[in-house]
Amino acid sequence: MARLIRNKVIPSNLSTRFLNSPSSLLTHPQTISKRSLQTLAYEEMQANPNKPYTHTALILHGLLGSARNWRSFSRNLASCLSTSPSSEWRMVLADLRNHGKSVEIEGLDPPHDMVNAAKDLGNLVNSKGWDWPDVVIGHSMGGKVALQFAQSCVNREYGENVKLPKQLWVLDSVPGKVTSENSDGEVENVLQTLQNLPSMVPSRKWLVNHMIELGFSKSLSEWIGTNLKKSGEQETWAFNLEGAVQMFHSYREMSYWSLLEHPPKGLEIAIVRAEKSDRWDTDVINQLQRLAGQKGDGSAGKISVHVLPNSGHWVHVDNPKGLLEIVAPKVKCLF
Repeated sequence: MARLIRNKVIPSNLSTRFLNSPSSLLTHPQTISKRSLQTLAYEEMQANPNKPYTHTALILHGLLGSARNWRSFSRNLASCLSTSPSSEWRMVLADLRNHGKSVEIEGLDPPHDMVNAAKDLGNLVNSKGWDWPDVVIGHSMGGKVALQFAQSCVNREYGENVKLPKQLWVLDSVPGKVTSENSDGEVENVLQTLQNLPSMVPSRKWLVNHMIELGFSKSLSEWIGTNLKKSGEQETWAFNLEGAVQMFHSYREMSYWSLLEHPPKGLEIAIVRAEKSDRWDTDVINQLQRLAGQKGDGSAGKISVHVLPNSGHWVHVDNPKGLLEIVAPKVKCLF
């Protein structure tokens, strides 16, 4: 089984490693300035932690989520990909700005948008002196952060030594602008509700019951409840709500159709649409199918489209096995 790593010491149980302090940064003189970069919190995971890794996948969560949401899937993916003696995959699960452990990090300044969320990832790679990730997987808002990361790599915004990932996975995230016409307003209602709540609530049970009383589903209310953390006798949010709201607005406004229309050479952008997701309209689906059906001459990258059966938007919860069966074989084909 894959295990999380802390400071390269491998205990018998699951452990976590976070980067959230300038004092723990490694400099990379070719790609960053002398000023220390404030970088994201993250977790690392390998199937065989005692072996040096040969490839890296970067995993990005969605709005109001965190790295821990993707531990189970990442663990299984690492195990599935690391079956060859010459192939050892490392999963890097990042907490995006305003989310998870990255909330505790100072210096991740506004604007809180897709461009800066992706730039944080570039800063993380540069500050650690890592090789650039081979694969980037982003869910929901994380999918658009992944697309922005690829676009910024193309533009050499993270330094001259930057390398594009070979695969970019966008999980149930519409690549264009999200307008009120193709949104049911649920996310907006959740955010507005949370903004109207006090910053401290009595308990998780109180919050879940309150959300249900306001008309939200039990499953959604319980998931919102997982985003609380203890603060004395009460509980508070594990995310920076105002910063997350700003990121959501940027997520809605940004469009990456131009990147999909002209994918850079060497990059495959794989779009996964959840079969039961309500986030896709017919025009978007048809446009993606058209792009995926184009036959190139090898001078550009390519687009692939996949449908995850028996799944709503929460792909890693609704059908993690099916998602693994889509992702793992395609990754293996490239390496």
